[in-house]
Amino acid sequence: MIGIIDYKAGNLTSVARALQYLGASWTVTADPRELSGCDRIILPGVGAAGEAMTNLRRLGMDTWLRECLAAGTPLLGICLGTQVIFSHSEENDTPCLDLVPGWVRRFPDGLREGERALKIPHMGWNRVEFSRPHPVFAGLPAAEYYFVHSFYPDPADTAHILGRTEYGLRFCSALAHRNLVAVQFHPEKSGAPGLRILANFCRWGGADAQ
Repeated sequence: MIGIIDYKAGNLTSVARALQYLGASWTVTADPRELSGCDRIILPGVGAAGEAMTNLRRLGMDTWLRECLAAGTPLLGICLGTQVIFSHSEENDTPCLDLVPGWVRRFPDGLREGERALKIPHMGWNRVEFSRPHPVFAGLPAAEYYFVHSFYPDPADTAHILGRTEYGLRFCSALAHRNLVAVQFHPEKSGAPGLRILANFCRWGGADAQ
């Protein structure tokens, strides 16, 4: 059973539909007691870091997620769910979960690609270049993934970075730390390659992550 954390950050339905398409068993809940019975956990989300952290703390999810990481349960962060795993976000000047040391930074104004001005938020399809193997990203073709974000992860330890993307600057778009993997893009909206990531996560035991 895969637990999808409901912390009022949206995007739950598309993740659940992707898991249903893959034939996985899932539940959406805001109750840590129900989540404790799940084999794997997904922390999705869209929205603002400040409100997200307020909801996670109100639900007791901040403490529970730290316990979940320590217990070795496989975790997957998606978009905002990736950003809140870090120590601090520049969005709303928000202290976050600190599951992975590092920061979440806003794309600076004036980003350009050659002569073309780039819009913020970064929205649409973009390539992820994976730098080293990991079971959750195994067997993926060269592909683009769907992004919607104005902030990006900046891990303190570059060894945690698995994938990078270019958008006016080169940023971390996929990472791993112990039994936690996280992506800044939306695998549930990224077609066959995104479904492959979710399918790999459904089989991943978590123990072989760096």
